[in-house]
Amino acid sequence: MAATLTILGSTGSIGESTLRVLRALRGRYSVYGLSCSSNLPLLDRQIGEFAPRAVAVESADAVSSEGYGALMRRHPGVEFLEGPGGVIELAGRKADLVVSAIVGAAGLRPTLAAVGSAGRIALANKETLVMAGDLVMPMVRRSGSELIPVDSEHSAVFSLLRAVSAGEVARIILTASGGSLRDVPLDELPRVGPERALAHPTWDMGEKITIDSATLMNKGLEVIEAHHLFGVPYERIDVLMHPESLVHSLVEATDGGLYAHLGVNDMALPIMSALTYPERGPGAFGRLRLEEVGSLNFGPCDRERYPALELCYHAGKTGGTLPAVLNAANEEAVRAFLDKKILFTEIARIVEKTMARHRVRAVPTLEDIFESDSDAREISRSFIKGEKR
Repeated sequence: MAATLTILGSTGSIGESTLRVLRALRGRYSVYGLSCSSNLPLLDRQIGEFAPRAVAVESADAVSSEGYGALMRRHPGVEFLEGPGGVIELAGRKADLVVSAIVGAAGLRPTLAAVGSAGRIALANKETLVMAGDLVMPMVRRSGSELIPVDSEHSAVFSLLRAVSAGEVARIILTASGGSLRDVPLDELPRVGPERALAHPTWDMGEKITIDSATLMNKGLEVIEAHHLFGVPYERIDVLMHPESLVHSLVEATDGGLYAHLGVNDMALPIMSALTYPERGPGAFGRLRLEEVGSLNFGPCDRERYPALELCYHAGKTGGTLPAVLNAANEEAVRAFLDKKILFTEIARIVEKTMARHRVRAVPTLEDIFESDSDAREISRSFIKGEKR
């Protein structure tokens, strides 16, 4: 009998890649639920192909549209859930596996709802652990749910730790492509517009993650996530520039040996790993030919070019509510850049100023974290408007 699966964020890039993996797995999973924010035409096609029992649509504008009514009429056998509460309800329904692929802080509550209800959570929403890792990881351990990372870097580390035991890990090394602007001279960065920043040289990702890749905020958030996933202190988590994006992460053992995880740059591979663990899935998405690659390049991170990385290390080491503030301010600043309200170089500056204004709560509750998220958004918006510059 096929295992049941729910995809939170099915119309995003990770959701679409998950459905590609399901096609390759040929009936190993049946789709119980799908959720989206507002992309009703794509959701319509997904319902037609995968026949979920339940669907959640988060956006109020989408729910009130004529297209939503037409969608419900076309699929009378599907249960429709609405709004953020509908997404959370869907996430909390029993399933063998829940793929958490909603981008940003919006994914935290649905992921929490899946803890204890899902046999396995395939976590692509890094903000869950960035914002609330100290609370979420103990909840997962108590619940009996299994948490498997889907980010390519963390999936690689997870795989490598099957060969290197936790007590033998000296260092985790996450690789970074450097994003779309890695070769742009520093003095030109203030003049870079969204169109150029969104042209990632390697990965096909959504807008927010692509901008985070250009600032290296994405890698900094992954450092915080790796700390919570693998229990390694920040002093032993490094970031290395690797423009080819073929070595996804490395683990250095206590004897000095380096273990690297290589593969083609396709998010279907880490998703396949999460869906088939502890087995290996079929090689349906290409194989890396080193003789064709020819060479791999590595280098240190330029902290002047990527100030967001240092902000992430500071937030992670400080802990408490500060990582949630970092994340919230970044989401607001990225949105403002995409809307052409601020310069590219102001993204990290707004995050830094918002963090400086925050009064950290060292041992927060979940409500403290959500309150800090809300406060940080208000503060960062005031900086964006220039009220406190």
